[in-house]
Amino acid sequence: MEEDKVENKEEISIDKNIEQQEEKSSIKKITSIVLLITVIFFIWYVLSDRFTPYTDQARIKGLITPVTAQVSGYITNINIQLNSTVLAGDTLFQLDKHPFEIAVAKAEADIDNTTQSVAATTSSVKASAGKLGVAKAQLERAERNWVRVQKVMRENEGALSEADKDQSETAYFQAVEQVAAAEAGLERDKQRLGDSGPDNPKIRAAIQALERAQLDLAFSTILAPTDGVIESFEIDKGYYASIGQPLTTLISKSDVWIQANMKENNLSRMKIDDEVEFTFDIAPGKIYKGTIRSMGFGVATDQTNKGGLPEITGKSGWLQDPQRFPVIINIEDGHELKDIIRLGGQVDVVVFTGDSIILNAIAKFRIRFISWLSYVR
Repeated sequence: MEEDKVENKEEISIDKNIEQQEEKSSIKKITSIVLLITVIFFIWYVLSDRFTPYTDQARIKGLITPVTAQVSGYITNINIQLNSTVLAGDTLFQLDKHPFEIAVAKAEADIDNTTQSVAATTSSVKASAGKLGVAKAQLERAERNWVRVQKVMRENEGALSEADKDQSETAYFQAVEQVAAAEAGLERDKQRLGDSGPDNPKIRAAIQALERAQLDLAFSTILAPTDGVIESFEIDKGYYASIGQPLTTLISKSDVWIQANMKENNLSRMKIDDEVEFTFDIAPGKIYKGTIRSMGFGVATDQTNKGGLPEITGKSGWLQDPQRFPVIINIEDGHELKDIIRLGGQVDVVVFTGDSIILNAIAKFRIRFISWLSYVR
């Protein structure tokens, strides 16, 4: 009996040892698998940061133009509403024309009185002066638009397409030529007054007064400088518009882009025209394509003179967020998206910098998975 008990104890001990060994073996396998998965994930993270960089720090950007009055007066007609769509040249506001029409009539009468004193014909001079006033009004608008485009390009190189730049520059030079032609026509008509006509100080003063009156009359009609959508609109008829005071804000539709704030090590393999895929929170489940238009070469920091450089705000956390730089992205499906995207909207972006089948496939799955998560954000 005692021998049987001893044998049973030995068998139990052997069974326990076997079970312990099996448990240790299982733990080792699980640990090895976890370590292997961690290593694979780490390698993918390092490679994807350079070959298929991703960021959720991206926003929709565009041109914003405050619409201001160039002459003062009471608003008599409003042709827009909040969030209404307008086209370039559409009349937004009409100021009371009567004071300006009276000023034009008075300036014309002054020219009549002055030129009669030197026995000159006034009709051609008045017509030329009126044309010059209109030409200068058009030049004023074209110059403001050109200055605005140059400012945008200085502050964010590559934000505008070459077509938009060329269009604005061409419009400005055409307006300059029109003013020059109008001035030449006016000078020719003034010469017809005789030798004493152009040199007569009274005639010069009368003509300048008419030009100013014509210009003010043209400015009493406030036009849309470009295609866009009206925002920040809170005035009604009878409102007194002062010179330079914003009446509304126009969000331009002439060019919309994405600014993706990419980490510094994301830029190592990026280049212009790289393929980009992105998704908007406003269109969950959908993927859109684009290309890199430009990459920033500098951002403002506490130790540098900001001087108009882009400012990037990093995420706060236990570890310092790497420095980020703005990457400007063209939207290929701009016509399809122009009615749904909003300036400042959230965008998730992934950039494909190479031809790696595996990394590109993972990146495509990632951005599509994130697009579907937009439903529950």
